[in-house]
Amino acid sequence: MYNEKYICDLCGREVSKVTVHHLIPREEGGKDLATAMLCIPCHKQIHALYSNKELSVRLYTISKLKNDDKITKYLKFITKHPGDSHISVKKSKNVRKK
Repeated sequence: MYNEKYICDLCGREVSKVTVHHLIPREEGGKDLATAMLCIPCHKQIHALYSNKELSVRLYTISKLKNDDKITKYLKFITKHPGDSHISVKKSKNVRKK
């Protein structure tokens, strides 16, 4: 059986599945705009750390995400794990809905 491999646009790890991340979230008007292909842990981590508003105003490219302090710390952590490792993600206090 052939197992396809992909490269996450954020962490650069080889994974068996990627998801579509709208660089400007759909609810902020990004439905038909640029996307990135992210592994599941990276995609979950982005949405756990940032609100859709913050993503659309400040972090709307892979480069801007990679240069953000929170993601830089996360990338140092995640790149030490194999591509298909299960990683738990907790939402940041300032992203959780009250």
